[in-house]
Amino acid sequence: MVHRKISYIAVNLILLAFLYLSVSLNKTYIRPAWAPIPVLNVLTGSFANFMAAYVISLFPATPILTWRLSDARGLRIIIAAAVVVFIILAIEELAPIFSASKVRDGYDIIASALGSSCAVLTFVLLRKAIRRGTD
Repeated sequence: MVHRKISYIAVNLILLAFLYLSVSLNKTYIRPAWAPIPVLNVLTGSFANFMAAYVISLFPATPILTWRLSDARGLRIIIAAAVVVFIILAIEELAPIFSASKVRDGYDIIASALGSSCAVLTFVLLRKAIRRGTD
């Protein structure tokens, strides 16, 4: 049981490291290079919101997949997590709680919604791949 908890934490730490590294890479190298192009400036500017919503919404996926919860129950948990993450990020964008956002940006809210949605889709695809591998 302790081993499982450690592996859940390890997977989530890897996800958190992935979030940090991808956002840092975007901020340091990608965004400055593509800033002169308006469409790419918006995409790279909202990347952090997308990744935060995506990665944080996936945090409950590891225990759900290893506990082998029913498809419906696991999906409900992931959807609930994704909705909560989206709401928190949207509130932070509109009325900063943690001072992470200094400018209100509708594109960041859209990016958060897309990130949360992609997390749900990733969970569904992971579950299908795992089910296919055990059949």
